[in-house]
Amino acid sequence: MKVNIRDGQCRTCGGTLEIVDADDATMTVECTESTCADSYDVETDAFGDGCMTYWPAVMARKLWKGGDDNDA
Repeated sequence: MKVNIRDGQCRTCGGTLEIVDADDATMTVECTESTCADSYDVETDAFGDGCMTYWPAVMARKLWKGGDDNDA
């Protein structure tokens, strides 16, 4: 799931982030810029949405896929 650039951007290069995994405490994001491709964990409320936009959607997708898939 891509993060809206208004909500958050890569801390290394300022590029677009994609959420690739999540659990009850963190979300793993990757920069989509090919020259960067940084990956790191952020808190579930890292994008100022009060855990109401990104985390529930990523967790729902993960559970729909069976819960063990690392590709959120």
